[in-house]
Amino acid sequence: MKHYKLLSLLLTFALLFSLAACAPAATDPTDAPTEEATATVTPTKAPADEPNGPDETAGPVPEIRLAVLSGPTGIGAAKLLDNIDNNPADLSFGNYDYNIYTDNSELVAGLTNGEIDIATMASNMAVNLYNKTNSGVKIIAVGTLGVLHILEGSGGTSINSVEDLRGKTIYSAGQGANPEYILRYLLQESGLEVGADVEIAFGDASEISAKLLSGEIECAMLPVPAATAAIAKGEGKVRQAIDVTEAWDELQSGSQLVMTAVVARTEFIENYPEQVYSFLSDYKESIDYVNNNIDAAAELVAGYGITPSAGIAKQAIPQCHLTFIAGNDMVSAISDYFTALYAIDPASVGGSLPDDGIYYAP
Repeated sequence: MKHYKLLSLLLTFALLFSLAACAPAATDPTDAPTEEATATVTPTKAPADEPNGPDETAGPVPEIRLAVLSGPTGIGAAKLLDNIDNNPADLSFGNYDYNIYTDNSELVAGLTNGEIDIATMASNMAVNLYNKTNSGVKIIAVGTLGVLHILEGSGGTSINSVEDLRGKTIYSAGQGANPEYILRYLLQESGLEVGADVEIAFGDASEISAKLLSGEIECAMLPVPAATAAIAKGEGKVRQAIDVTEAWDELQSGSQLVMTAVVARTEFIENYPEQVYSFLSDYKESIDYVNNNIDAAAELVAGYGITPSAGIAKQAIPQCHLTFIAGNDMVSAISDYFTALYAIDPASVGGSLPDDGIYYAP
């Protein structure tokens, strides 16, 4: 889905405003420009609220070309998308163009070739992209913590901790990505050796869900909303056994499980810091709305195709650990997470830990 602002429309509004300035004050309220019209061209924040104020010497303010990944990574952005479409006056910056993608590789391509300015994406993909593009992108915020859950099928109740996984085979989606590295780290730090104490079998999320529901497998690790859907379809025979985010926190390693990073092109940040600031404000408000208005947010999430249905979204939102972390707090949260991934497999972060240039913390 795309939304474009027509240049001709903007010029028309500019002409109307200039004529209005020269004419006597209108007595008919219908003569005044509408709130919707002004919202698309004028930030609602006062200049004093923006970092360093607006640059009056700069050229026309560009649109922010936003990319949102479907699934848990995009859930927190649902209200932002709704505001872009229906409530532009509620935005700090009213000129967005967005697309919803289904694969991280599409975001990597768009950020690399300059077609995307800001994107929500998997955190390990963000650091890989930073290393690949020689600092061409920066992480500007964290959008979600962990979205992974270990499920037990066949109506079982024996799995309640990581230690209870000893002797079992865990089926998991996400080989070579965040889920694999997170699972391996969690098992290792809990004293379980893969191959000796526990086995991991990788597969497609839909295939794993089907086997879990049929009773063919006993244990699986899936992200929401796939995990949420499996529990709902299991009708009591599939349960959430371990919230991986909570299990990670129980390790008390000093790191946070950070699965979603918000990334912006370095060139865009340098040229338009006010727009980045405004986006962060809009994104934070969107996450707050989703967390605090689950029923309404679930309808938005499903309406944008981020989850299969509103019912699944309603159950998934509390399990996503949606959050907004920016600035120095974001740096400390995600840098320790990258260190944990690197300890499991250096390839998980592109072969080397990133320098501090990856973080945008003005």
